[in-house]
Amino acid sequence: MKIAPEAGNLAPDWIQTAVFTDEQLQRLHTATLEVLATTGIKVESEQALELFSGIGARVERRAEHGMVRFSGDVIEKYIRLAPSQLIYPGREAELDFDAAADRLGFSTFGECVQIIDPQTRRVRSTTKDDLGRITRICDRLEEICVVERPVGSLDKPPATQPLHNYEVMATNTGKHIFLGFFNAANTRRIAWMAAACVGGDEVFSKRKPVSAFVCPTSPLVLGEMCCDVTIECARLGIGVAPISMVLAGATAPVTLAGSIVIHNAEVLSAIVLAQAAAPGTPCTYASMSTIMDLRTAVPATAAPEHGLISAGLTQLAQMYHLPCWVGGGVADSKLPDTQAAYDFSLSATMAAMSHPNFFYGAGALESGLTFDYAKLIMDCEQMRQIQHLLKGVAVTRDTLALDIIAKAGAGGEFMTLEHTFNNMRSLSTTDLFDRRSRASWMDMTAGRDLTERAYERARDIASSHEPPPLPRGAAQAMRHIIDDYEAELKLH
Repeated sequence: MKIAPEAGNLAPDWIQTAVFTDEQLQRLHTATLEVLATTGIKVESEQALELFSGIGARVERRAEHGMVRFSGDVIEKYIRLAPSQLIYPGREAELDFDAAADRLGFSTFGECVQIIDPQTRRVRSTTKDDLGRITRICDRLEEICVVERPVGSLDKPPATQPLHNYEVMATNTGKHIFLGFFNAANTRRIAWMAAACVGGDEVFSKRKPVSAFVCPTSPLVLGEMCCDVTIECARLGIGVAPISMVLAGATAPVTLAGSIVIHNAEVLSAIVLAQAAAPGTPCTYASMSTIMDLRTAVPATAAPEHGLISAGLTQLAQMYHLPCWVGGGVADSKLPDTQAAYDFSLSATMAAMSHPNFFYGAGALESGLTFDYAKLIMDCEQMRQIQHLLKGVAVTRDTLALDIIAKAGAGGEFMTLEHTFNNMRSLSTTDLFDRRSRASWMDMTAGRDLTERAYERARDIASSHEPPPLPRGAAQAMRHIIDDYEAELKLH
């Protein structure tokens, strides 16, 4: 597969950082094909094995799984069937996110299992109410273009948590939703719920306001859950985002190139499965791969390598002409403190400069275990600065401003000129980040630090913002679907 000249989707004035040369990308692709052809993928789903066999992959059945090996021709043929440009529908058209547009979308990390309670500031398990409140804030935040499930409804039965997650998220945002579905039975029910949220099956056939994350297991395993959700989504027309979470030095080679090969093989095999089940299934190439800190045996989500891996995988996704979702900005810090700010900025900026379609990680601390409201708000402030950075420096007749320089003259000033007034909105601005004098800062904030003001902003949004209302009967339909299924599972 050669890199097409139009690879990527950048406007001419966007800054882009390339981790790999074209030759290196080809070597990574060739290495991936070698792994898929020789080592292969362990597949734990019988229906996936049947589909892989049907498209010409070599399937070796064993006791409780199969080993699947692919020729390069099969891989390249089937990844080409995935759409190269996607629109991620919201519940209403004005909330759609167009991945073909020249903009970078941000979202929250998911799924944190702990939260710093905004009242007590103590760490506790997350609840369905937490998920609804955070989703409502994300609905208001302009920087968040789609909403990934930021925390889980851990106060609900494990078997039906995805249904509770979707119910409370769909109630609190009109934006496109990403979450894990867990199994095929949940997938069907989430599809029914999503159809109710857009006004019925006829609308749902054209607008799918939800996508499923499916997670290969590193190294090189497509588990039963991953396969069955992928296949069910494909047959229902719901988009899937295969997201590998490789840890260099633990579930992949310690070298970054080797880890990227493992990641790429896992994601491509899942995309091929989706296309084998239903050609044309929307697929988003996704990543949350980073390194294992081998001194502490903890994933290092804020390591500089995380940004490098995300940026490199973005280039691969662009080579394959696939929409790309990469991780970064997840802090290893345990508090929304100075380290958390540095953690976000380093990996977020590096990954963003490769220009993926989505960049996610907002609000997450402790390597993705813990959510914090203040960090979400502060991350969004920094997202705006990153967006501004990516625009670069425009060099035109107007921006060179030679006539304005001549008009002001040596020793002149520019603040009162009409040119300044007409162009001042091109400069970056801040909201919570403060640029005032100390006296003005004291007048405005009474000396409260950024973190406290961020918590206050989150509380204000949660209490005042009203998300788009659900269609009539949608809330009741979702509730009946959950109640009936939990009764069937004898969870009541």
